[in-house]
Amino acid sequence: MTNETARYILITGAAGTGTSTLAGALAKELSTPHLEADDFLWLSSNPPYQHLADKAQRGERLLQEMRSHGRAIVAGSIMGWGQPLENEFDLVVFLYLPVELRLERLIRREVSRFGQANPEFLAWAAQYDEGGVPGRSLARHQEWLSVRTCPVLRLEGDMSVKDRVLQILDALDGLNVIPSIM
Repeated sequence: MTNETARYILITGAAGTGTSTLAGALAKELSTPHLEADDFLWLSSNPPYQHLADKAQRGERLLQEMRSHGRAIVAGSIMGWGQPLENEFDLVVFLYLPVELRLERLIRREVSRFGQANPEFLAWAAQYDEGGVPGRSLARHQEWLSVRTCPVLRLEGDMSVKDRVLQILDALDGLNVIPSIM
């Protein structure tokens, strides 16, 4: 990419790696809308996260929303949501943290949000590295990342949000990509 504008950046990784936190901070830094893949994966319900949205429509809806803004930072996993969406990104940032740290963060987040952590959700999140159940896993993510049409920045290990934002900005600069800033 030479002197292009980075319109769409995806921040992805296992649950608990900080994709939402990083996407929010990067969106603020770049004055860019922040979208959550979960808002398109799940139908609105109370309590939340009870019913999945139609698989064929979630990717189309997210892509429409991104295009309506003209630029966006998206947080979450969109594997299997369709090639038009999956290949729309100018940069994919993959976050990886050890399982113990991810689970510690997830427990804090779930207790803060819902008053308790769902044991089934934690068990699903804990198996990410081994990939023993359907859905997101390290092997599936690695395979998905290997066929992306844009650059992939891998950020492994625990670091501050500020340091992660700086690494992304450096990567964009190294690709000669100008972040979309209003």
